[in-house]
Amino acid sequence: MEFEAEVARRLAETDSPIGELEPRVEPGVYLRDAFALTLWTYYEPVVADRQGGAAHEQPGMSTDLAPADYAHALVRLHAGLRKIDLAAPHITARIAGWAEGVGDPEQTPELRDRDRELVSDTLSRVSAAISRWGSGEQLLHGEPHPANVLSTRRGPLFIDLGTCQRGPVEYDLAYVPDEVAEHYPGANQDLVHHFRLLMWAGVTTMRWNRNDQYPNRDYWRIETLNQLRAALDRYGLD
Repeated sequence: MEFEAEVARRLAETDSPIGELEPRVEPGVYLRDAFALTLWTYYEPVVADRQGGAAHEQPGMSTDLAPADYAHALVRLHAGLRKIDLAAPHITARIAGWAEGVGDPEQTPELRDRDRELVSDTLSRVSAAISRWGSGEQLLHGEPHPANVLSTRRGPLFIDLGTCQRGPVEYDLAYVPDEVAEHYPGANQDLVHHFRLLMWAGVTTMRWNRNDQYPNRDYWRIETLNQLRAALDRYGLD
């Protein structure tokens, strides 16, 4: 939590599109009984009326954003992340953790052998392919998927900054919808596709971990496997 608060504090100084810490209190982590808390600004959600060009108040998140707006906000966020000097793990550390989890039946005891082999093979082969790309690297959000973007009167704002890592921008683009990634200027879409395979293999591993407490976990265990197979059919591994 301290890391997330520090990322937010530094990004706020770069005018990046993020959900900011609550300005009425000192930034940091607050301890109360057995809880550690960080306090954040509340933003009234809005949904863009794409036909009329107006915006109206309505519960909603980034699934309602125009792809170009979503992509432009991510470009701005990456620009801000390049301006701050902050130690963060490399994406390879997270990939290694996924590989360890799927390879250890004690961590993922309910994952069937054939599914375990599918996920493990995907992680191994895609990791090997990605290592040959030699793309530039920078500080990333880590998980800029639609649930981590707020649609507000200030435009799209990214939240959940505790997942920041270092790697190519295409890693972040693997977490956004296809039509958003296609609007990101200069992105290597083939590399995005490789990272999307890696992302679904990793998320599958997390959902099948015995300690995972994700809401509606049983549904997502099957859904992530289905998404992985669909991505493999669409992008392939060659």
